[in-house]
Amino acid sequence: MDQGRFSVFPHENFVDLFLVQFGWEQCESLYSYGPHVRNNYLFHYIISGKGHLEVRQRDGSVRTYPLRAGQGFLICPNQVTTYCADEKDPWAYTWVEFGGVQAQYRLTLAGLGEDQPVYTPIQPDMSQPVKDELLFIANHAQFSSLKLMAHFYLFLDALIDSSSSKQRVRGLSQQGFYIREAIHFIDQYYRDDIRIEQIASFCGLNRTYFSRLFKEVMGQTPQEYLARYRVNKAMELMRNTNMSIGEVASMVGYPNQLYFSKVFRKYQGLPPRVWRQEDLMALEKKQSAEQSQPKAPKVRN
Repeated sequence: MDQGRFSVFPHENFVDLFLVQFGWEQCESLYSYGPHVRNNYLFHYIISGKGHLEVRQRDGSVRTYPLRAGQGFLICPNQVTTYCADEKDPWAYTWVEFGGVQAQYRLTLAGLGEDQPVYTPIQPDMSQPVKDELLFIANHAQFSSLKLMAHFYLFLDALIDSSSSKQRVRGLSQQGFYIREAIHFIDQYYRDDIRIEQIASFCGLNRTYFSRLFKEVMGQTPQEYLARYRVNKAMELMRNTNMSIGEVASMVGYPNQLYFSKVFRKYQGLPPRVWRQEDLMALEKKQSAEQSQPKAPKVRN
C-alpha cells in the first residue's frame, strides 16, 4: 500500500503564483521534520490523525500549535519550523509548496501568515474542497501545468472562502481593491520607467498612504514588489530565450545593465550571468536524472 507521493512542478513559466512541489504522506509514529527553513510557502492539510507544529519566533522563543484532522498549517519563507506526528495517532496530510509575487497577498485574504499559521475552517465540512483540490494535484502530476495551476487556484479560493481567520481581514476589501489595481498597473507597465508616484496616482491615492497600505497588505514595499517582479520576469526571459543580459535588462525596465545586475544580485544572490549558467546546469542535471531514473525518489515534507 502506498505511504505517500511526491512530485516536482515545472514552474519556470509562472511568476505571479507557481507550484514548486506537492504530494501526500501517511506519517509514522512521532515522525518529525525540522528544524528547517523554507524558501517558499508550504501548506499542509491534515487528512487524519494528529500532530503539532513548532515555530521559532522573532525573539528566539518557540511557539507550539497542536493540530488535528481537518486543520492545516502554513510555513512561511525563512521561518524556522519543526512539525511532528502524534505518537498514538500519527497524521496523514497532503501538502503543496508554492511561491510567486502574489502568494503573500492571497494568503493574507485567508488570514494566514507568520503570526497565524493554522488554518481552521469556519465549519468542518467547508474544508472538503481544500482537501479535494490538494489531493487532485498530488495524484495527477502527469496532467498539464495549466490544469494543475487551475486546481491550485481553486484550492486557494476554497482556502480563502472557508478559513475562519479570514474575518480578520474583511476590512481589507477596499484596500484589497487598491492593491489589485496596483498589481495590475505593475503587470502592464513594469517594462517602462514607472515610479511609485505613478502607481499611487493610478490608484487614486497619495504616495505616502499608498506605500503604507501596500506594505501592510503585501508585507513588502511597492519598490520591493516591483523589483522582485522585474527580477522574476528577467529569470523567465533568461531561461526561455537567448537574449543577452543587456537585452533582458531593457525588457524588464532596466535600461542600465549595471544597475539591473545590482538589483538582480540583491534578490537572487548572484549576478544574472552566473545565475543563468547555474540555472542551465541545474536544468541539464535534472533532465539527465529524469532519464536515468524514471521514478522520482520519495521525499519527506
